[in-house]
Amino acid sequence: MARPRKTDAPDLAETHDLSAGLIERLTCPAGKQQAFLRDAVSAGLRVRVTESGAKSFVFEAKLNRQTIRRTIGDVRAWTIEDARKEANRLRVTLDKGDDPRELERQAQALKAAQQVQALADAVTVSQAWSRYVVEGRPKRKETWKPRYLADMAKMTAAGGEKRKRGQGVTLPGHLFPLMGLRLSDVDEDTLTDWFQRESRRSKHQAARALMMFRGFLRWCAARPEYRGLIDRDAGKAAAIVEAMPSTVRRTDALEAAQVAGWWTGVEQLPNVTASAYLRALLLTGARREEMAGLRWADVDFQWRKLTIADKVDASRTIPLTPYLAWMLSTLPRAKDADGNPSAFVFASASKSGRIADPRASHAKALQSAAIDGLTIHGLRRSFSLLGEAAGAPAGAIAQVMGHKPSATAEGYRPRSVDALRPFLAQIETHVLGLAGVDFDPAKVHPSGLRVVAAA
Repeated sequence: MARPRKTDAPDLAETHDLSAGLIERLTCPAGKQQAFLRDAVSAGLRVRVTESGAKSFVFEAKLNRQTIRRTIGDVRAWTIEDARKEANRLRVTLDKGDDPRELERQAQALKAAQQVQALADAVTVSQAWSRYVVEGRPKRKETWKPRYLADMAKMTAAGGEKRKRGQGVTLPGHLFPLMGLRLSDVDEDTLTDWFQRESRRSKHQAARALMMFRGFLRWCAARPEYRGLIDRDAGKAAAIVEAMPSTVRRTDALEAAQVAGWWTGVEQLPNVTASAYLRALLLTGARREEMAGLRWADVDFQWRKLTIADKVDASRTIPLTPYLAWMLSTLPRAKDADGNPSAFVFASASKSGRIADPRASHAKALQSAAIDGLTIHGLRRSFSLLGEAAGAPAGAIAQVMGHKPSATAEGYRPRSVDALRPFLAQIETHVLGLAGVDFDPAKVHPSGLRVVAAA
């Protein structure tokens, strides 16, 4: 039998001592998609050639009667000796009973997990906080309240902007130092150090910032992508709790003898909108933001009802009592920034278009009446106490104020607006009597609304 010439293609039925020449002459037989040239030196090493002419080193062997084939690499990138070493390594792996394919899958999975973990570890508080502002929301509410959103923005602001009032620039918000940290770096020690620094500037504002951040941590704990990065209870470290300012429950409220002086002082305020707003708070027990957001569309003069945006529920409807109806009807109908009639009952030229901060006006009235320490929220407590003195049931008072049912004393029985009407009228009559206001509902009717420019 004649020996094959060196220019002939290698016999694929035989094993060969691989060489560059043999590999170069290797071709794929006609009608086949691929063919293999076996190495005589390293068992399991093959050179695969495809019908397109691509060539690569591969390893082929059996594990548990199953053929295992792994590509080593292109013949142009691997030397024969390096391919033999890799084939021997794979052979050792098989001899140990391990499947190199499974080991490779595990290695890839580990690498992917490490990459995901690295990305997660790099998430900053600021990045997660941005999502929290958009996706988070308070309990039983669909969205944040505008004022709370503004407070969150202020707490995280970098500062350095020109003050709207006074000289100088704004200071960084109390939460700003935390924004640049990695989420995974926020722990008890980090928050303790932060709280101690911020408390030196303002203990109460630092405590408020901490409460905001605790809510953020609770939200993160509910997100699968952040859950493993944070310690939900990091803000409850003993050192922080011990340094928190004591909470003193306010009990300020108008005494019966003070109502007349307060009413006169409020009635004489030059700002008629603030004057009506403060009296409306006392006559309804509404929260300050609930009344500030009252719109003309929420005032039903025909059926004498007010629909108020509620802190607990979406809204609540209460009776519109005679004096309050008359007072609201006499308010000027201001125009908004576009020159259209304002939608707000207590309109102003502020950015929100409604009364924003009545504390300055209230302070003038308190000074005139020689009353100390009465807050805006104290008017809500005053309504409750004066309502009891007027003889109204606790459940009716609570329903008008928008308290949760569990907060009522008589076992909450929701009443219709008509059922509430005599009780709220009874409270209004009592307050007007203490204020010395001579008001006869039969002689007064809500007048037409006037349109004036906002001051």
